[in-house]
Parts: sequence; C-alpha cells; structure tokens
Amino acid sequence: MERDCTMRRIKPVQNKQNQRDCAGEPARLNGLGPGARRRKQKPEVSAQLLGESSVLLLLFGFVCLLWVLVLISLQMLVIRSSGEFNAIRARKHLEQITSVGPRTVGSPENELATVNYILEQIEQIRLESANGPHAITVDVQRPTGSFSIDFLGGFTSYYDRVTNIAVKLEPKTTAQHFMLANCHFDSVANSPGASDDAVSCSVMLEVLHSLVNLTTPLKHGVIFLFNGAEENILQASHGFITQHPWAQQVRAFVNLEAAGVGGKEVVFQTGPENPWLVQAYVRAAVHPFASVVGQEVFQSGVIPSDTDFRIYRDFGNIPGIDLAFIENGFIYHTKYDTPDRIHTDSIQRAGDNILSVLKHLVMSEELGNSSEYRHGNMVFFDLLGITVVAYPARVGTIINCMAAVATLIYLGRKCVLPSNVGGRYVRELLYATCVAVLSWFVTLLTVLIVSLLVTLMGRSMFWYSHFYASVCLYGSAAVGKMILIHTLAKNLYYGNVRRVELGELFFDVSLLMWCFALFFLTHRGLCSAYVPMMMVVFPLSSKLLLKKHFTQRGASLQYSVLYLTGLALPYVHIIFLIWIVFEIFTPILGRSGTEIPPDVVLASLVTLATVILSSYFMHLIYLARSTKRILVGLGSVFVLMFMLVSCGLFFPYSADSSSPRPKRIFMQHITRTFHALDGSVERSDSGLWINSLDYTGMQYITPHIPDINDSIRMRCQENMPFCGFPWFLPVKLLVKKNWYLPAPEVSPRSPLEFRLISRQETEWGTVKMTFEAKGPSHMSLYLLPHAGASLTSWSFGDGTPQFDLSGEYFIFYSHGLDAPAWNFWFEIQKSSDVSTDEGMISFAISAHYFSGLDRHSEPLKSLLQRFPDWAFPSSWVSTYHMYRY
Repeated sequence: MERDCTMRRIKPVQNKQNQRDCAGEPARLNGLGPGARRRKQKPEVSAQLLGESSVLLLLFGFVCLLWVLVLISLQMLVIRSSGEFNAIRARKHLEQITSVGPRTVGSPENELATVNYILEQIEQIRLESANGPHAITVDVQRPTGSFSIDFLGGFTSYYDRVTNIAVKLEPKTTAQHFMLANCHFDSVANSPGASDDAVSCSVMLEVLHSLVNLTTPLKHGVIFLFNGAEENILQASHGFITQHPWAQQVRAFVNLEAAGVGGKEVVFQTGPENPWLVQAYVRAAVHPFASVVGQEVFQSGVIPSDTDFRIYRDFGNIPGIDLAFIENGFIYHTKYDTPDRIHTDSIQRAGDNILSVLKHLVMSEELGNSSEYRHGNMVFFDLLGITVVAYPARVGTIINCMAAVATLIYLGRKCVLPSNVGGRYVRELLYATCVAVLSWFVTLLTVLIVSLLVTLMGRSMFWYSHFYASVCLYGSAAVGKMILIHTLAKNLYYGNVRRVELGELFFDVSLLMWCFALFFLTHRGLCSAYVPMMMVVFPLSSKLLLKKHFTQRGASLQYSVLYLTGLALPYVHIIFLIWIVFEIFTPILGRSGTEIPPDVVLASLVTLATVILSSYFMHLIYLARSTKRILVGLGSVFVLMFMLVSCGLFFPYSADSSSPRPKRIFMQHITRTFHALDGSVERSDSGLWINSLDYTGMQYITPHIPDINDSIRMRCQENMPFCGFPWFLPVKLLVKKNWYLPAPEVSPRSPLEFRLISRQETEWGTVKMTFEAKGPSHMSLYLLPHAGASLTSWSFGDGTPQFDLSGEYFIFYSHGLDAPAWNFWFEIQKSSDVSTDEGMISFAISAHYFSGLDRHSEPLKSLLQRFPDWAFPSSWVSTYHMYRY
C-alpha cells in the first residue's frame, strides 16, 4: 500500500505519526527506503523554503536584468569599425535621394531625378578609380514582363519599362562569377522612403566606392542593382533576373531591405540551402545580427510582407542573404520615414557589414563553385550582437538528439528507483504535466477574455503608443492566473507533500515539455529547434551541478541564485527573441486591417511569452513558502490597469515628433462609372473613399470630422468586381470597413483611355477579347466571370489564369516613363447556363494617380486639412470603370 507521504492529494486530517513519518523520510520520494539510506549514509534534507519576497525579487530582478542587457545590446550599433566604409558620405547620398520627396514608379522624381543622381555618382566613382585594378560598367535596363505571385492571397503583376540601374564591378582581367547586391530606390506614395529603401542604396553607393578603390584585385565580380520598382510588388527585380544578360553570371545575392526605420539590420532569410553563405556572414560580418528563427517565421507567411529575395530565389534559382532594418516599424511607409530618424551609426554598421561580407564572398572559392557547396542548411543565431553561433543543420540534429537522450536518461533514472513501484513517479510526472498544460490553457482563455472585453469596450489598441501598458494588463493577468492555478494545485491537490519534492517534480515537467518541443521541431526539420535545445541543455546541466547543494540545503538563497545563473544564457536569448517578436508584430497590428482584433493577437503573444519565461520559474514558485502577496500584487496591478484602460486613459496614437505612432488611413477621391452590356453608362457617382488600415476604423476620427461616420459606411457589392471600388492591391478581405463621402467628380488631366479592340469566337469554343488601355503609371484590373463562364487563358504571366480569389482575378499594372498603350487579352469559356441579360464576365479597370498634378483635388485637400495631426492619411485620386461582356 502507498504511504501517505507519496505525491498524491492528501487529506487535510492526518495522524501525528504519519506526519512524523513523512517529515522523517525526505529521501523516500527519491526511491531511498530506510535500508538504503543507512547504507548510503545520505544526510537529511532541510525543508528550507524561500521567502515570498525573496522569490519575487529574484525572478523580477532576473528578468529585468536580462531585459536591460538586451536593450543595451540593441543600442550598441557600432562596437568597432574598420574605417573602410564612410557613413558620412553615405548619409549625403541618403539626404540627396530623399530630397525629391516620394518616388513612386513612373513619376519624374523616381524615373528622372533619382536615376540621374545615382548615375552621376556612379560616373564620378568610375572616373576616380579609372587607374585602379577594377573596371565599372553601367547599364540602364527598362524591362517589360509579367508574373504571378501568391502574396496577399495571390495576384498577377504586369510591368512596362520600369527602371533598373545595373553596375558591374570586376577586375580589369574580367570575371566569370558575380555576387549581386540589390536595393530599391522607389518608395510608396506619400512617403520619403528614407529607410525603405533609400538608405540601402546610399550604403551600396559607398560600398561600390570602397570596393573599386581596393588595391588588390577582386577574384570575382559584384553587380550592384539599384532597382526602381520594388514597392510595386517586386517588379524590377523580376525584370533583371529573368531578362538581363548579366543575370546568368550571378551565383548568389545580398538583398538590403527595411521593415522599420533605423536600428540594426538583421539577417532574417538565407538560402535556400547553400550553407556557405551563412558561414561567410559569420566569418566576415563586423556587427553580426542574425537569427534562423526569424527566417523560419518570415517564410511561414505569418508576416504580411515580401522582398526581392523571393524573386531571386523563385525565378532566378539563386541563393542569397536577406537583411532588413526592423526597429520602429510604426513609421514604416509613412511621412515620418525621413533621413533624420536614421542614426549615422545605423548606416555605419550596415555599411561595415555589407562591405566586409561582399569582400569575403568575392575572394572566396565557394562563389566560383557554388554548386559543390549547395546542399545543407545552417543553424545560426547571434548572442547579443557580439558573436554569431552557426553550425550545419545535420550537426544540429545530432546535438538535439543528444540533448533529448540526456533528458530521457535523467528522467529514466528516476523511473527505475525503488520508489517508482507501480509506476508511481511516472504517474505523478503525468499528473504534474497535466497541471502545467491546464494552467497554460486556462491562462490563455482568461487573457483572451480580457482582450475581448477591452475590444468590446471600444478601447482596442490602447497599447499602440503605450506598449508597457499591455504588459501590465495582459502580463499581470497571465502571470497571476498561472501562479494561482499552481498555488491551488499545491494547496488542494498535493496537500502536505513537501515543497522541495514538488519543486523537483515541476522542474522535471518543464524539462519534459521542452524536450517534447525539441523533438517536434527536430522531427519537422526546423533549424529553430536550437531554442528548445538550449532550454534543455543549460537548465539540466545546472540542475545536475547543483544536485548535491539542493540535497543538503534545500531551496536556499544561494541555490536559487546559482539556479538562475544557469538559466541566464538561454533566457537572455529567449528574451531577445521575444523583443524581436514584439518589435515586428506590434507595428504590424497597426496596419493589419479592420477584421483581425489586434488585442486578441497581442494578448496571445503576451501569454505565449509568459508561458515560455515561466517554464523553469515554476520550480522556484513551488519552493516559495507562500504566494499570497504576489497574487495580491498582481491582482492589484491588473485591476488598476483595467480601470485605467476602461476610462480611456491610454490613447492609441501619437503625433510626438520624437516617437510618432500615426493612425494609417487610405483616402481616394474617386469617380465610379458602371456600363451596361451594350456599353452605355448605367450610372456613375463620385466621392471620397476612405479605408482604415487598423481595427479601430473611424472611431477616433469621427469626433474631429463628424462627416465621416457610420451613416456613410459602405458594404461590399458582391456582384461587382472587387466590391465596385478601385482597390490598389487585393486586400478587400482584410479591410472590409469602408466609408464613402459624396464629393464632386474627379477630372484628371490625363484621363484613362480604354477600349475593346476585338471580340472573336475561337475554333475551340471560347470567346477571345482584346483590349487597349492607356493611363497613369498605376492601374488595376478586376475580372469576375459570371455563373457558367470561366477564364481559360490570358496574356499575363505564363498564360494560365492564376489565383482565383473567391471567383475573382486581380491584375496589377505599372509602367515607367514613355510607355506605350497597354494591350492585353483573355479567353473565356461559356456554357449554356450563361444569362444573355448579364453577359459572361464583369470587368473593371481602375486608374490610380500617385504623382503629378492629377494626384490632388480640392475636396481631397480640404478633407486632409481636417484630420488630426496623429493621423497619416495617404491620399490619391482614382477612377473606376466597370463593363459587362
């Protein structure tokens, strides 16, 4: 029969003899009966427990210390510099490029002013280095092409005469193999685009200057591509890699991008395969900042963004390295993305890294024989920006398996001890695991309920300008609920079981759960498995080293400090990864559309971070004499924060010049014209079409502009292509809340010219229609086949219609200067079910005026002036014409 001192729920009433037996047999739960204890002469464990204040100070101080270390490392942009890269000169390029304002494709600012400046600088560099060992060749490419991409649900892209400036740097003896360095100088509408991506082009100009002036000839060459159409969803890079003759000599590439403004540039994608590229970065980068976790998260599609990396990988079949600035994404793609917000040290570190990595690669053997080094992936991560750890994925698999085996041996030894009669330890480990998992789900459910209450109260995104307020509200709820569940388990289920043994048991639970995570990620072939590997190896090692101390003295303060010291390395890396997650996702929630409740997402991330950080902390929570004051403190913080949030104390947005948090809005002055089957105009209307890019809609705008209210909300008209509105990109499912304020008709100086050239029946029973359109630099096509009809082929991409978005097709078009009229065709198969009254297909074309005089209108200017200073309305003029055939 099991003794009362085994780890099971114990009745509160026990006789004194049993209590003395339990107190006098501290080693019984470790499988040591009285006889064994006499033979081994093991000392008794003192039932020393930690004071509540000690636990609180230890854990809070530990997390705060590591958080401060992470923040300090992030602020240290430049630790050392070789001096080869001149950041001051690069900054002058940045200021000159951005001085012309927004640079949308097709605008004179992009196609003339910026192109001419870059060409002038390249020519100056070429003349200065004419007597050196290197040669510079410049080619301005203006490609035309089309492709389909599964971004934003999927659409087809068509470009005509967009601009690429390709610069070939090679030794005068010529080279056969080349690295490609890519940046883009175009920007989104209404943004100077300093960080995205003028700073990268400025860095590349200075890297070119540094490389061409090297006295030692390069072994291989470098092609610097300044592409002028990335914001149009990666068009110029596609034109280069699929059409330029130099593309055949490219063996690998480095892409410079931005998802934020300033800070450190992080390596967030490499490959595919080709581990030699990561090894080159590890060996050469002066200021390393890289993580394979970022790569696997980005490539999972969780982050709604893409870069030219995708084009070179998928259409060029070449490997590369993708780097991007990620800090302060709140002002990414806004008017605040200006040169003064990019620290010179950010430019210096980016330049040092790119220059050193390119120098290493063009002097390496691997570049010339890249196919021999193709296979395999790399595990890589940096430690506070000081150094990068990198090793082959196959080595990582071996290390992971060894860590898992060590865990199984550690837990298995406890399973074969005499006290595990009838599988007692296994049962208790299973029960404790269930308690831990239950605490996670109950905590998540509780925090989600809180986030839904905040949303229903109309206080969503209160944390957008006050991030630590979300930590206080959702974090206190998560930590408090988790501690409460474990406290209840400790007092109600485990009763009078010795706390030292419970602490030991829940350490084993944490170890087991991380081992499960390690096995799962390793089995899936994910390099991110190094994270659970670290969370297994370091805690297990420190626990084994402290075993004797713990056995003799119990939960002493010294033991606790040493225990946390053993957790420092994996935990500082975990906290760094948590910082990256919040640094990226918090700004994204301000532009993720009107349908996803951002508080639910943020609350889930806070809960996930709490679960991860608390895993090995539960060991100390069970070693605490009490948690009452901790729970009272957390409860008080939660109640106070909930009341403050409910009262609306935290306003989501800010116009603070030092740290703006703008509300993003798209606003178009549009005229819509709807044509009947015979081509006549059925009806038309005009207005200011307003889209909120975040969940709050116009909630905070209406008090400032009463005209914008729910009475002018527009619903999607499902029988019209893309709801009957001029969507610039296929995001109608993300942004369903729209407002339409009546306004006078727009009158562009260069109106859209559109006509049906021909319509003919083919011998295979389809109807082929050919069209011609001539209009502004940006246009969109929307195709909606009717019931009984289907698209069979068209003149875009590979000729096969792709990415049917709930029965609709989206084609994105842009052109550079002096582009001819756009001619295209499609074929449609009809059946006898097609209604003769409705036709086979509804077809719409939108013209978007992003530059020049046509981008403004008086009603648009008038309404823009009424918006509060914390709002960023990106505005332009559009027209929408719908036809039925």
